[in-house]
Amino acid sequence: MTIRIAEHRDLPAIVAVYNETIPSRMVTADTEPTTVEARTQWFFSHTSNRPLFVYESQGIVLAWLSFKSFYGRPAYAGTCEISIYITGQARGKGLGTQLLEFAEQYAMSIDVDTLLGFIFSHNVPSIKLFERQGYSCWGELPHIARMDDKRFSLTILGKQLTNG
Repeated sequence: MTIRIAEHRDLPAIVAVYNETIPSRMVTADTEPTTVEARTQWFFSHTSNRPLFVYESQGIVLAWLSFKSFYGRPAYAGTCEISIYITGQARGKGLGTQLLEFAEQYAMSIDVDTLLGFIFSHNVPSIKLFERQGYSCWGELPHIARMDDKRFSLTILGKQLTNG
């Protein structure tokens, strides 16, 4: 089992894991599957300073983790949104905890001291994962997403990795 920087050859697997989460209406605000072509620019937007990682076991990508700059202003350079997507067959086995711990350790190497997670408020397993790792609720955006004629809220969870 390995966590490594994603390579372009991983993009089909990354997209497959992402698309697998769409029907649940628990993880992403996308409502229709995406394509490798549609995600190519997104893939290349990840740099060494805002990386994209894959978690693979026996050559199979089971999960991915991404860092995204928050708000794009210089004063927020030390803050990143992290996203974790795990294939259904690997959920509930501690992989989310492992990836979140990895993200926190890696963040310090790219001068990031604050991590954020934007999680649907009804996604209790993900919220509990972040809370177990010391994240707390920093806000909620009520009923901002509309999927299948229903409204969903978004919870913002955050953690400062240093006292700076």
